[in-house]
Amino acid sequence: MNRYFLMMLAAACAVGQAQTANPLIAEAKQAYTAIKNNLTKMAEKMPEEHYGFKPTPEIRTFGQLVAHVADSQTRTCAAVKGEQKQATAGSKTSKADLVAALKESFADCDSAFDGLTDATAVEMIRSPRGQRSKLGALVGTTTHDNEEYGYMAVYLRLKGVVPPSSEGR
Repeated sequence: MNRYFLMMLAAACAVGQAQTANPLIAEAKQAYTAIKNNLTKMAEKMPEEHYGFKPTPEIRTFGQLVAHVADSQTRTCAAVKGEQKQATAGSKTSKADLVAALKESFADCDSAFDGLTDATAVEMIRSPRGQRSKLGALVGTTTHDNEEYGYMAVYLRLKGVVPPSSEGR
């Protein structure tokens, strides 16, 4: 019994150590993953016929907001990885193309997060927003995504669609 307890304790410590190898990155990625899931579900949930909807003439359509998020992420996450990648979502209009572009931009950001450690997070890069640390650029993307989600949630509500973060309430 004592040996079993020690083996379980050792296994738990190993798992705990693996989970905290890069605690700054892990914490930042947790927030990113939450908004990634909400934005992806939102883009999929909005009916195709409402991708051209805008509440007032002066602002972007829902589809343009999806493209904006995708293009912003593509540029920033490529910069974090030391790449330059052309952002092309702004030229797309169909729901299928925009959802695909959004998912591709999230794949770019997943790769940027996965390639980072707490030690490399402080490296400075030239981002679309100027000089920033790699982690600062990724946190900035998460913050931007949350802001855009808030705008887009209103579009869904105006069309009678419940935003993903409010489902089940």
